[in-house]
Order: sequence, then structure tokens, then C-alpha cells
Amino acid sequence: MFAPSSRYAELPTAERELADGRTLRFTRRRLLPPMRTLPVVAELTPTDADRLDLIAARTLADPELYWRICDANDVMNPAEALGVRRRLRIPLIGPDGGLW
Repeated sequence: MFAPSSRYAELPTAERELADGRTLRFTRRRLLPPMRTLPVVAELTPTDADRLDLIAARTLADPELYWRICDANDVMNPAEALGVRRRLRIPLIGPDGGLW
């Protein structure tokens, strides 16, 4: 249902039967992992020209893994990750995009 690099790829699904007899299948809620539990390989201060996908491409070798940077910085909305003079924690990830 989701691309393998998606933050939702490995979430379990659930089903609920509606009053009219139809079955609704949905992805369970994703909670942010505790920031302190994620191994970090670097920290950087983004410039005004930076975008989160470009930082992910440069540091994690995949622009679609921007959400890993969000997780490591305890933000759900990617726009919040590039706050003024905010230091970004860059997580250690494996070759498959997963955490070590």
C-alpha cells in the first residue's frame, strides 16, 4: 500500500466493520519514536537555501528519507524541522533505509 521508503510502510493495518456491513481497512496510527533512542551520526545547522529533502539526499543518500530526520528531531511536520538556527540531528540508518 505504501512505498518501501515511506514512514508508513511497516505499520500494521486493522479492519472495522461499519454499520452498513462494509469493512473498512486502515493503517494504524504512527507514533514518533523517542528522539533520545535514535542513534545520531551528525548534527548540522541548515541554511536559508536548504530544504529537508536536499539535506536527506546529501546526508542519507535518499531524499525520500527526510522523515527520518523529522523523527530524529521530534517533529511531525517537516516544515518545523527547518526552524531558525535549529540544529538538525541526522540519524544513523542502514542501507535499506531502516534504523540500525
